[in-house]
Amino acid sequence: MSLSSKKDSSKHGKQINMLRRDTLRYLAMGSITLISGLLKPISVLAKWNKAAFSSVDFDEAIVAYFPGQEIDESEQINIGVHSIVEDGAVVPVKVKTDLPNIESITIFVENNPNPLIASFNFTTNCVGFISTRIKMQNSSNIIAVVKSEGALFSTRKFIEVHEGGCG
Repeated sequence: MSLSSKKDSSKHGKQINMLRRDTLRYLAMGSITLISGLLKPISVLAKWNKAAFSSVDFDEAIVAYFPGQEIDESEQINIGVHSIVEDGAVVPVKVKTDLPNIESITIFVENNPNPLIASFNFTTNCVGFISTRIKMQNSSNIIAVVKSEGALFSTRKFIEVHEGGCG
């Protein structure tokens, strides 16, 4: 074996070792990132209002989610949904508001087995708009509650459902 062959061979070995080290480093960083990403949703679940989300009565769900707070009707909230839906399993809903400093938008369906459907929290300077899909068992009111500058406002819209989607 010539001297140049030995140099090429040892150079190639060093490249493989560097490649192995880089691969292990990237795998370790990816694992740490993945684990930290999985831990964050667990901490979010700790803030979940179990009593409100598991309530089977609309009035109980409102009281459990907004205890001791007054909710005023507002015409500055718009629920965008068709008045008649064929399939209650997939009902597209949009909620838009022009109220200032939106903190959250919460959706209830009055006659659903669990009336509290979803709650969306907003950071500062967000536009008051959400779009989602919900399930509706029967014809019912959809109620949107918006928290703006510490106060609660709501509006409702009646939706006729031909085929229930919660069963």
